[in-house]
Amino acid sequence: MRYELFIALRHIRARKRQTILSVAAIGIAVMILMVSQSFMAGFTQELYSKTVENLPHVVVSPQDDEDYVHLYKNIVDKINNIDGVVASSPYLTGEASFKFKDNTKNAAIKGIIASREDAVSHTKDDIIKGSYDELTYSDRSIIIGDKFAEDMELDIGDNVEVSFPNSNPVSLKVVAIYDTGTALDESLTYTSLKTAQDFYDTEDVINGISLRLADFNRDRETAQIIEDYGYNAAGWTDNNPEILRTIAIETVSNNVTLGFILLIASFGVVSTLNMVVMSKVKEIGILLAMGASKSSIRTIFLIESGMLGFGGAVLGTAAGVALALSIGSYPLPEGAYGIDTIPVVVRMGDVLTIITIVFLLNLLAGLYPAQRAASLDPVEAISTH
Repeated sequence: MRYELFIALRHIRARKRQTILSVAAIGIAVMILMVSQSFMAGFTQELYSKTVENLPHVVVSPQDDEDYVHLYKNIVDKINNIDGVVASSPYLTGEASFKFKDNTKNAAIKGIIASREDAVSHTKDDIIKGSYDELTYSDRSIIIGDKFAEDMELDIGDNVEVSFPNSNPVSLKVVAIYDTGTALDESLTYTSLKTAQDFYDTEDVINGISLRLADFNRDRETAQIIEDYGYNAAGWTDNNPEILRTIAIETVSNNVTLGFILLIASFGVVSTLNMVVMSKVKEIGILLAMGASKSSIRTIFLIESGMLGFGGAVLGTAAGVALALSIGSYPLPEGAYGIDTIPVVVRMGDVLTIITIVFLLNLLAGLYPAQRAASLDPVEAISTH
């Protein structure tokens, strides 16, 4: 064992109370950091699963100065051959006026091919009443949101009158009710693509194509490929920038707060090592007089700093993981925030990153007391203490 390590261990063992307090301060800070990071990762994953996973990753719209996409079947086939596209759903959407008894409401009506829309947006998973598949088999049928049904006093089997200027009025039977927990529940309805085309008195045309990708992070790349075909296309990051903005704001504020916590904990190490230097001035002077180099003295205190930091980081991380997992398994009241438990994700990469950063931060914090010890004059240190 090198004598620098031996002396560093002696210092740490000799001041047990200060050692425990320093390790505990770092450990508590790291525990808070680990728990917060797990919550942040869980929140991000939950946000993606509630939004991006149920959104079209890319939306294709008609060429400039065009209202519709003609001969869309050929275009859809071409888009389906793009690497990474796993599903596509052509649709025709527009505004409509709805009437049932004395209730009236304006909302969007979206003509879809039910199976293809479900492959892109998982719409079938949101059905809470009725049959989603009946949209395919029943002529002149409609699926509505639960808020829309509540406002219009509609239920399964009711027929709602649908009209709009320059359209063909039609009566549509409610075959299913969905609930996404978003504003779409009162503003968007679904019918078959053929019914929508008859309603708006158009030919076999569409005004949009929704796409699902194997990797949603490639949305802009895929959109650019489609734009090269001559059509307008936008990825979910462009259509829903608020999602990324929310994550960015949460991440920055979280990291700034936790950074200050770690900084404060690191000052505990500086304080402890300064006390060691002050109490060991004579011993340091003797070591220097015996031939120990300044770099060896510096190394002794850097080893102490690193050991305190590493010990606190490991203990804090372990405690943080255990606490995060226990909180994540605690059930929330039914229906609270739309989730059953607090979302928690513990990633090994985060664990290793936190331990490494805390270790390096404490090494950095130990530079001042280490340099102070190394700069002592041996004659003065021995004679005055």
